[in-house]
Amino acid sequence: MIEIERKFLVQGNSFKATAFAENHIAQGYLSSVPERTVRVRIKGEKGFLTIKGISNESGLSRFEWEKEIPVEEAKALLLLCEKGVIDKTRFEVRSGNHVYEIDVFYGDNEGLIIAEIELGSETETFEKPSWLGEEVTNDKRYYNSYLSNNPYKNW
Repeated sequence: MIEIERKFLVQGNSFKATAFAENHIAQGYLSSVPERTVRVRIKGEKGFLTIKGISNESGLSRFEWEKEIPVEEAKALLLLCEKGVIDKTRFEVRSGNHVYEIDVFYGDNEGLIIAEIELGSETETFEKPSWLGEEVTNDKRYYNSYLSNNPYKNW
């Protein structure tokens, strides 16, 4: 239940040519405090409820619990969320032994593209495709919970 993840900005759209999956995502936050974020997500035709803890000192690891819920329940919970529901498309791209999840944001976060990679350990090595830009793992502005309240367009 520990998530080890690194985040990067993405340069251009060339990653789309090698994507093996694409899903629209709507997500909101019932709680966006750093100590415990509670997220509701609709990804494609599935609903999810996710709870994440605060990141460790390195910013790479944190507790994560997720449960699939009926999509109708997720839709109802989205109505209870804090302002700023995130609207994005997630592309999945294989690179070596890993999969990058690349989020293309819309609405108030239009123009932002972020790639995330989940790792088995904080020291695990991974391939960096040519479209991968600056690492923003430790920059809390790129957390979806932050973007929901402080959209990219306002930076």
